[in-house]
Amino acid sequence: MITRVAVVPYPPLLVPALTVQADEETELVRSACSRAVSSLTDSAAEWVAVGVHRSGPVALGPSTSGTFAGFGVDVRVNLGGEPTAEPDPLLPLPALIAGWLREQAGARSVTVHLLDPDTPVAECRDLGARLAAEPVGLLVLADGTNRVDECSPYPPDARAGALDERLRTALGEADAAALRDLDPQLCAELGVAGRAALQVIPGVVEATSGTWRSELLYSATPFGVTYHAAVWTRTP
Repeated sequence: MITRVAVVPYPPLLVPALTVQADEETELVRSACSRAVSSLTDSAAEWVAVGVHRSGPVALGPSTSGTFAGFGVDVRVNLGGEPTAEPDPLLPLPALIAGWLREQAGARSVTVHLLDPDTPVAECRDLGARLAAEPVGLLVLADGTNRVDECSPYPPDARAGALDERLRTALGEADAAALRDLDPQLCAELGVAGRAALQVIPGVVEATSGTWRSELLYSATPFGVTYHAAVWTRTP
């Protein structure tokens, strides 16, 4: 049964080789993500990860490997075990980051489920319910809004701050209901493509008994995109 969930962002800047010189904010994001996935490995040696990509729905097994060459440096990663082929140069970013974090945290393997960003809420929760009984740690890859300020990649939207605060509160208080009730249309308009991945968590929580507690490790908007990192742990 899943007893721990780690939520992390998935920007390429998490990989040191992809940045020329990390600043203080970059190091803070990396440190929070490292703490989150180290905690996940403490709970389970094998992971299942959930992210979003237009290629979804698709599940990528431990034999999958890829490279960050498309981001400027041929940093190779695999999801566990021995790769059966040359690294996939088009492996989606959430899977690449999941593989890289797996290696950093020393997890044995990770199976990555990629959902289409438009996946209905009910389907997200159903996936969580199906995964809940597996003896794995759950890694959820999702960024916050990308329309916060002038540094954002898209024009600022006055609604972004409130949505990020809602995400921050939900993740910091282990509020599965708040994640379940996220509005898909609003999230799409404000750049929260990982909404579908986040809404897998309520399915896990609803399918397990006990109480969930949370630790918010990071929540800020250092480069125009909001990143949240948190760990949820189930107690009997």
